[in-house]
Amino acid sequence: MKVISKQRNSRMCFICGMDNPIGLKAPFYNMEDGSVMTLFSYNESHQSFPERVHGGLAATMLDELGLRALWAKGGEDIFGVTMSLTVKYRKPVPYNELLIGKGIVLRETSQFATIKTEIFDKKDLLLVSGEVSYIKLEPQKIAAGVKPHEEMCYLIEDGVSEISI
Repeated sequence: MKVISKQRNSRMCFICGMDNPIGLKAPFYNMEDGSVMTLFSYNESHQSFPERVHGGLAATMLDELGLRALWAKGGEDIFGVTMSLTVKYRKPVPYNELLIGKGIVLRETSQFATIKTEIFDKKDLLLVSGEVSYIKLEPQKIAAGVKPHEEMCYLIEDGVSEISI
C-alpha cells in the first residue's frame, strides 16, 4: 500500500521519541486507505519471557496507533486520551524482528473515536489486535502548560514509499 506522508516523532514518547534511550523510535506513515502504519522492532530489553515481547509493551504500541490513526484521518492537531483498550494476544510477539503496526478509525464523532489496531510479523501473520476507545481533548485539558507541537518536533524523511501486509 502506498505511503501518502509521514507523521512527526516526539522527543521522549516511549513509542516514537527520538531522544528516548529505551524507546522504539517508531516512524508512522499516513497510508492511501486512510490508515496509519509503522515499521518497528522491539529489542531484548523489551522482553517478558525469553524470546517474547512483554504483552504490556505490545499493548502500548496498539494504544499509540489509536492516536496516530486519528492523525492519519484528520491531521496532527487532534489530541486526547485513551478511555479503553481491549487487546487480543494471538501469537507471541518476537523481538529483534521487523514488525508492522496498523491503525484505522472505525467510528468517529466530534468528541470520541473507536480505532482498530494491529501488529503483524514480517510474514503478515497477525500477532496482536486491539480496539481503542478515545476521547478528544484540548492539550491543556490533558496536562497544563504542555505545548505538544514543541514535543512533536521531529519530521525525519526516510524514503519509505510503500508498506504491505
